[in-house]
Amino acid sequence: MIQLTTEQRKALRAAAHHLNPVASLGQQGLTPAVLAEIDRALKAHELIKVKLHGSERDDRAALLDEICAAVHCAPVQHIGNILILWREKPATEDTAAKPATRRSGSKPKTKKQAAAALEKRRTRSAR
Repeated sequence: MIQLTTEQRKALRAAAHHLNPVASLGQQGLTPAVLAEIDRALKAHELIKVKLHGSERDDRAALLDEICAAVHCAPVQHIGNILILWREKPATEDTAAKPATRRSGSKPKTKKQAAAALEKRRTRSAR
């Protein structure tokens, strides 16, 4: 299980405030399918919320420890029926090796860039 400092935990709690739960544990409990979904969500998002349904307060603390041990993540917060989990996103070789460049077919990021691209296409087609 990953340990976080108080400052890290505080920042992660603030970042997780607007998130919606990506997984939920019901009557079946902590199944391999739920663990796999939590693992996938952590790989994609780093910071996730998990909703617990129908579990007692003591059981929730035990579930938090069990999830963190199983998927090697850090517990950020346990409040009510919501667990907040964090694990650093693994760096992939493809994204780390290639510099970020924009392809000619990709969408522009701003309105000015979109207008410039549209004007460029119009002048090309007028020729």
